[in-house]
Parts: sequence; C-alpha cells; structure tokens
Amino acid sequence: MHWGLFAAALLPIIWLIFSLGVLKMSGSKACTLGLILTIILAIVVFDMSWLDSLTAALEGAVMGIWPIVYIIIAAVFTYNLTTASGSMKTIRSGLSGITNDKRLLVLIIAWGFGGFLEAIAGFGTAVAIPASILMAFGVNPILAATICLIANTTPTAFGAIGLPVITLAQIAKLDVIHLSYLVTVQMLPLIVIIPFVLVALIGGGIKAIREVWAPTLAAGLAFGIPQIIVARYLGAELPAIIGALVCIIVTVWFARRYEKKRPSEAKVTANLPSTKQFALAAMPFILVFVFVMLASPLVPPLNHFLVSIKSAITIYTGSGAAPYVFNWVSTPGTLIIIATIIGGLIQKMKLGQIFKILGKTAVQMVQTLITVCAIVALAKVMGYSGMISVIAATLVSLLGAFYPVISPLIGALGTFVTGSDTSANVLFGSLQRQAAAALHDSRYWVVAANAVGATAGKMISPQSIAVASAATNLQGQEGNILKRSMTYFLGYLVIICLWIFVAGLMVGALHI
Repeated sequence: MHWGLFAAALLPIIWLIFSLGVLKMSGSKACTLGLILTIILAIVVFDMSWLDSLTAALEGAVMGIWPIVYIIIAAVFTYNLTTASGSMKTIRSGLSGITNDKRLLVLIIAWGFGGFLEAIAGFGTAVAIPASILMAFGVNPILAATICLIANTTPTAFGAIGLPVITLAQIAKLDVIHLSYLVTVQMLPLIVIIPFVLVALIGGGIKAIREVWAPTLAAGLAFGIPQIIVARYLGAELPAIIGALVCIIVTVWFARRYEKKRPSEAKVTANLPSTKQFALAAMPFILVFVFVMLASPLVPPLNHFLVSIKSAITIYTGSGAAPYVFNWVSTPGTLIIIATIIGGLIQKMKLGQIFKILGKTAVQMVQTLITVCAIVALAKVMGYSGMISVIAATLVSLLGAFYPVISPLIGALGTFVTGSDTSANVLFGSLQRQAAAALHDSRYWVVAANAVGATAGKMISPQSIAVASAATNLQGQEGNILKRSMTYFLGYLVIICLWIFVAGLMVGALHI
C-alpha cells in the first residue's frame, strides 16, 4: 500500500474543497490553481511526461468547451430569450394557475421538470433552466441554486437517455437490464426522501412539510416506482424519462387538489393565460423536448444520421488515448439552440434580436468557461496519471469486507472530480467489479452502488456548482453554494452507504 501516492493523489481534491469551501475563492481561480497543482503532481510524483500531462489537460479543456459549456450557454439562452420576449411572465402566471405555493412549485419545477431535463439532455440543463425559473418566482438565487443541485442527484443516474448506466454495464461487462433494475432499487429511498428535503428548504424548515406531506410523498413515489418497473423490463434508456413524466402529472394533480381546498383569499386571482397563450410562451421549452427526444436513441434512424455528423481528433499523447469526438448536431447544445431560435421566431421575435441575446449569453459565461475547462482538465490529468485508481485501490485494500459500505463513496469521488456520472462509471466501473470478485460479493450490487454513489458527487461537483452559479448569475460565489450544499451531500452519502450495505445483507445480494 503506497500511502505517499495515496496522499499525493488526494491533494487536488483537498485543495478544491478547501479553496472553494473555506477560502471562498471564485471557481475559476480555485479550479485553475487546482489544475496547475495536479499537473505538477502528475509529472513529479506519478511519472507522467510533461507532454502527456499537458495534452491530457488540453483534452479536458476541449471537453469543457464542447459539449459542456456549449450546453450551459444553450440552456441559459433559452431562459434569457423567454425572459426578453415576456414569455417567462406568462409561464410563471400559468404555473401559478396550478398553485402559487412555492413548496409545490419546487416539486413541479426543480424535481419533476428538472428530472425530466436530466433524463433527456443532462450536462447541466437540469440545474440551469429550473434554477432560472425558480428565480423568476422570487426565490433567492443561492437557495434556487442549492435546491436544483440537490434535486439534480438521483435523476443523473439515468441522465441523457440512460447513458451513465449503459456505459457502466459495458465497462463492467454486465447485463444492462439487471444492472439498471438494481440501480433503481438502491436509489428508491433517496428518491422518496429528496422531495421532503426540497420542501423543507423552500419552506424554511421541517414544519413546512406538514401541510403538503401527501403531494411531497407522491412526488417521490411517482418518480421512483415507475423507474423500477421500467428498468426491470426495458433497461436504462427510459426509467428517468417515464419516472419524471409520471411525477409531473401526479404532482400537478395533487397541487390542483390542494389549491381547491385552500381558503379563497389564498388562491390566485390574477388573469391566467389560456392554454394557447401558455403553449406559445413555453414553445422554446416544448421544442427543446421534441428535438432532444427525436435526436435520441429512442428514434434510431434519425439518431444514427445525426450522430454520423461528427469529427474526431486525438488530443492526448499517452497510452490509452482515444480520438475525441465532436458530435456537431446531436449534442444537446445544438438542439437546444435551434429549438430556442425557432421558438423565438414563432413568438414573433426578430432574428437579429434572437442572435443578440445568444451573443450576450455567451459573453455572460466567460467565468464559467474558465471554471469548467479547468475542472474537466484536472479530472483528465488525475485519470490518465493514475491518481484516481490509486485512491480507489487504496480504499479497497484498506477496508476489505467492509468495502461495500464505501463503494458508493468511490462513485461520489468520481463525479466530484469529473462532474459526470458517466465519467465516474468509466473510471471506477471495472474496479468495482474486480473488488466485488475479490471479496466474493455480488458484482451487480457493488457495481450498481458506483452509479448510485455517483449521483451524490453531482451535488457538490465544482462543475455542477459552476453551472448553478452561471444560471443564477452568482459567478464568484461558488464557495457559498458549495458550503450550503455540503451538509445535504454528507447526509445523502451516509444514507446511500448504509442503505446499500444493509439492504445487500438483507437480501443476500452480497453473497451471491
């Protein structure tokens, strides 16, 4: 066991937590310094050549730009356009027609709609768009960012049409349907708990839950149970999509019932938009949904055609290098921008005005660009140099039979560093399988724990926080958002670790 290597590998992670959470540095500065530290460690301690370390960082920076920041710009562009056109007021009024109770609105917008956006697009859309809408309802920006980061946890396991679990099954050489099913089983308690946390946050405490406990419970069960059924029989592509849609329908139904029971003076009295007016105002969002669905693997012919429009270039110079692929049209960023432009034209906005909004949005994202490029570059250097493998292998050898308790922690570590559930599964999927085999545990249960743990890391990943700060115009306050989210992250992770370990023992899964 190489304790020196283990300590050195942990330094970039310790720096990120310390600089953002304690020193309260801006994300761009903290992540840039973290990248420099990581490159030095990779060269001096892990014997990585300077050329390999720099090209690894370059590959990460390129990935930060395309598709991640590109998608963030697209998502914020959609919000900015709907605000400029006056449509956001109509959307806000229409949602207020369902309820003006912020507790129920958070369940609909951050939990249901956010989960749906994560299911079809991923890459930050589920944080950026709902956080912007919550702010339009007068929610404090830091609170809106925190709520959306917490809500954007469990849906990320099957985000972007099931890509994380599909990738994990391929890496670990396991059946994707059975793996998907176990992931949903492991996540169910958290899917039920998180809506209660969101309601308590927006309502200012646990007492806020008392009046709306029924719709809050329904929002969790309506998301979680359909996921289990769909995963059990269909695999990874549809669980989050179906779960989110059922959740939205059920929560809206409960909200309408709740609104009818309220005293008349508490009800909305403003002139509500007609269905046609609401649909016109929401047209950019509707078109985003339609375009992303049509371009997804759920429509194979169109998906294959769009995915074929790509370029590839090898950036990393070390062993294990693979060409980096630019999907020019099938990336959610392109689809969201096209949908938003068409939506704006339908709303009778001028093309010049639309592109002016897009340009201003891009300029608005400069600090976010630096932050995201630096953190993804840092993750690439840690991965290619072997730092992440050293951390994981040390934990495996240290804990032995108790390894399943911390297997979700390894997944969380991967997402914290990379900002991506898919990347966390790529990094640690095979290691989790090997650990399970060495300890004679269930391969499926332990590997599934990686995907579930990865959802926790999403909450405090610097990349996710950068998206949240950009969406709420809080660039430079990433440390405050991290500090606010950290308590919920720790609670989330403890629940995951205990539930997966105890449930595994109860069903005998760890001894199959």
